[in-house]
Amino acid sequence: MTRLGITVDYADDFATSASEVVEFERAGADVVAVAEAYSFDAVSRLGYLAAITDRVALLSAILPIYSRTPALLAMTAAGLDSVSGGRFELGLGSSGAQVVEGFHGVPFTAPLGRQREIVEICRSVWRRERLEHAGKNYTIPLPADQGTGLGKPLKLINELVRPSIPIALASLTPKAVEQTAEIADGWLPLFFHPTKSAAAWGDALSAGAAKRSPELGALDVIVTVPFHIGPGADQALEAHRHRMALYVGGMGARDANFYNDLAVRYGYGDEAARVQELYLAGDKAAAAAELPDDLVRDTALIGTESEVRARASDYVAAGVTTLMIAPIAPTREGRIAAVEAARSLL
Repeated sequence: MTRLGITVDYADDFATSASEVVEFERAGADVVAVAEAYSFDAVSRLGYLAAITDRVALLSAILPIYSRTPALLAMTAAGLDSVSGGRFELGLGSSGAQVVEGFHGVPFTAPLGRQREIVEICRSVWRRERLEHAGKNYTIPLPADQGTGLGKPLKLINELVRPSIPIALASLTPKAVEQTAEIADGWLPLFFHPTKSAAAWGDALSAGAAKRSPELGALDVIVTVPFHIGPGADQALEAHRHRMALYVGGMGARDANFYNDLAVRYGYGDEAARVQELYLAGDKAAAAAELPDDLVRDTALIGTESEVRARASDYVAAGVTTLMIAPIAPTREGRIAAVEAARSLL
């Protein structure tokens, strides 16, 4: 059965969002995710939500790998899993150079290598092994010639609620998706197109799955989509169009935009080039207008009930196992109704 989730955005009023999360749980949500950028941290919010919910899984979506040491990520996940009674899922991602170097002040280097080592270190910590790691990006304990020489291997003091905690990785490029399919419990793509995802990622997912340990089980494909049923669908799609234009046209440098590359792999190379050209020239409205209608429509669950039901079935058929919705409704009642409606579709 496909899980239903909802995301608490980092820009939302958290007091309002937290009270709604309790209602979302009652309405049938299975997962609640908390986002983090250069914002309030997600961890404190997840801890609060752990205290006021009973059943839903709690997902970080995502914690950037550069802003915390690997051991701290492992400790944080173990702590959240403890206070939630075994309901935490660790969503990790590299973020981007603009945030990592511009806000955190650390070099944005070797994202794939760092993700692999962090996953290894987290699982070692959770097994309560004495932490010893010698990798290209992290050496633990710190070698004597890099510090005081007093560091020694330590193991986590506390007993964990469960032997391992699910790790989901945000990834878009073929190499990153291949690694995710190999080592992670879950995958967090963005702008997932149910009928074109195989063209963009099929080979990478197959290559990673071939190297995957059977102990990990099946990969949890966690997809987030804007959600709206009924009147106002055109306006909701237009808002989604402009958000997508920002990513396809304006994220990263001209030659380092992973979202633009994804549109190309979906088969929209000419359109993606025009969107980027117009967006970087400052004509955001024209850039949004250049996005193909089917790309905008099929990366969202927006429309009539029958349209949304059919598209939700496409997502499930494409392998999505956790569907995270972002309700566009402006009211509390509308957002709760959106969760109830989405629950009825899955």
